[in-house]
Amino acid sequence: MVTDVLDTLHQAIISGGSNIEPHQHLRQAEEILAKETLLVASSDIIETAPVGFQYQPDFLNTAYLVETPLDRESFNRYLKSVEDRLGRVRGAIKSGPRTIDLDLVAWDGELLTSDYFHYEYVSVPVNQIVAATGVQLHSPNDLSS
Repeated sequence: MVTDVLDTLHQAIISGGSNIEPHQHLRQAEEILAKETLLVASSDIIETAPVGFQYQPDFLNTAYLVETPLDRESFNRYLKSVEDRLGRVRGAIKSGPRTIDLDLVAWDGELLTSDYFHYEYVSVPVNQIVAATGVQLHSPNDLSS
């Protein structure tokens, strides 16, 4: 029954970033998410300086709020498959240039990464989603320190 599927949807907030043809890759990521999940909201795009490896172009960053019937582990694998489809190459430089980076920031309202508290490229777009949708976020105590 359709309502059974809708009752089991999980809410995910994704941080997206790119510094290789960033407008194109962020647009393509949003189009894929809109086709393959229930895209509820997306934030404005912001420009940020690279963190870690500095000798690369600035990043464009955004956030997406989606709903999915997948469990968290499967959804993380799904995000990596979207990155692969958009030409993501995982290289020797962990924070080097990339076509797309899609990271799960929150799952069913629970923050999953301390990056939210430490990096504006995560917090600014996510906070815009929260303000626009009224989504409630909470964090385990060990994340905020």
